[in-house]
Amino acid sequence: MARGTHEALPDERNRDVLIYINGDFYPREEAKVSVFDSGFLVGDGVWEGLRLHGGRFAFLELHLDRLFQGAAAIGLDVGMTRSELTEALFETVRRNDMSDGVHVRLMVTRGIKKTPSQDPRLTVAGPTVVIIAEHKRADPGVARAGVRLFTSTVRRPPPDTLDPKLNCHSKLHEVVALIQALQAGADEALMLDPTGAVATCNATNFFVVRSGEVWTSTGQYCLNGITRRLVLELARTAAIPAREKPFTLTDVYDADEAFVTGTFGGLTPVIQVDGRDIGSGDRPVTERLSALYREAIERSIEGVG
Repeated sequence: MARGTHEALPDERNRDVLIYINGDFYPREEAKVSVFDSGFLVGDGVWEGLRLHGGRFAFLELHLDRLFQGAAAIGLDVGMTRSELTEALFETVRRNDMSDGVHVRLMVTRGIKKTPSQDPRLTVAGPTVVIIAEHKRADPGVARAGVRLFTSTVRRPPPDTLDPKLNCHSKLHEVVALIQALQAGADEALMLDPTGAVATCNATNFFVVRSGEVWTSTGQYCLNGITRRLVLELARTAAIPAREKPFTLTDVYDADEAFVTGTFGGLTPVIQVDGRDIGSGDRPVTERLSALYREAIERSIEGVG
C-alpha cells in the first residue's frame, strides 16, 4: 500500500480541536471560511507548517521569515505583526492543551471578495488568518520502510511563471504530479525543472548521496524548505560535503542513498525511483543527518539555536 511522507498516526483527540479564525476559536465542525475568500476562489495566500515539541515551536523564526517574505512577494498585508502571530500560535495550542507531537498549519489569504474574481481590488475585508493545530505524529513505519518515487511529467514552473520558492496556496501542479505517481503505484512524485534537471518532490525536498557527498537541486525550482536548509547547514558543519547543483535522473538511479526532507516527516529515506532500487539498503549518511537534525530540533526548542 502506498504511503507518503505525511502519513500520521491516528489520534482521536483531533475530533475536538479548536480552530483559530481571525482571532476567534471554533470547534472543528464549525470552523468555516467564506466561499468568497481569496484562498478558496483563486489560491491567493501563503502558509506555513510548524511542529510543536515540548511546548515550543521548532525553528519558529525561520518559518515566520518565510511567511512574511512570501506575503511581501505577492503584495499581501498579513494584518498582524510577528509577535501577534506568535501569540496566536501559542494561544491556539494552549486552547487545545497541546505541548508535544503537534503539527500546526498557519494560513493567510488576501481575504473575502465581493464577487468571484482574481482582482485583489475586489477584496472587501482584511486578510483571513487560520491556524489549525492537530495532534499529529509521523508514522514511524514510513521512515523505517522508506518511500518510492515516480518522476512526473509535470515540471516545476520557472520563477517568472510561479516562483517555486513561494509557499503559496496554489498547489494544483503538485497535486497533479502526485496523482500521476499514485497511479503509477508510487508514494510520492519526483519533479524535474524546466531544463530536465531534478528539482524536488511534490511536497518535500529531494536529496541524493553519491560517494559520500550530499546533493540537492540548485534551489531555483523548489520551495526553500526549512528542513532542506538545515540539512545543508548540518552536513557542512559535520564535514559532510553538501552541494546545491543541477543533476539528472541518471545521477539518481545509481545513487548510494536518497532521502526527502520536510517539516512533518524530517528526513525520510527513498528506496526506489521509477522502479529502480536506490543503493544497497544501507543509509549511513541519511541516518547520521537524521540524528543531527533531531539534535537541531532540541537546540531550537531550548532557544540556543
